[in-house]
Amino acid sequence: MKAKKNNQYLQLFLSFLKIGAFTFGGGYAMIPLIHREVIENHPWIDDKELLDIFAISQITPGVIAVNAATYIGYKIGRFWGSFLATLGVVLPSFIFIYLISFFLTQFKDILWVEYAFRGIRIGVVVLLVYTVIRLIRVDKVNVLYILVISGSFLLATFTQLN
Repeated sequence: MKAKKNNQYLQLFLSFLKIGAFTFGGGYAMIPLIHREVIENHPWIDDKELLDIFAISQITPGVIAVNAATYIGYKIGRFWGSFLATLGVVLPSFIFIYLISFFLTQFKDILWVEYAFRGIRIGVVVLLVYTVIRLIRVDKVNVLYILVISGSFLLATFTQLN
């Protein structure tokens, strides 16, 4: 029984480590990967529950992906599950930013680095649109829902508002 629980903790940590390591663009960009990991790869929760987790994660202080990882981890493995899921999702960013801090001044003026980050930003938008379309199928859609999502998307895409 203990070996099964330890394996579950390891899977939880590695899943969120992968999410944290292969996502550029912040917490919202992690949503499609979280969906794939916790629903398709490891059926820990269902679509409706994940939608609820994202809603709660959005209204609580902190990054949505970290909040979601903490909640999902707690659901799967209580304290240690939440600790390991949260550690897994933040560890890659921490290490990456720590290493980049040594070289940031050397790269900030290189034009192709700026272009690379612009391209990553476009990819993040595509992933978000895909996830929104997928999650809309789970929840009841009404006119207000569509107006809020469309307005938010347009403001985020075509203005400097965050």
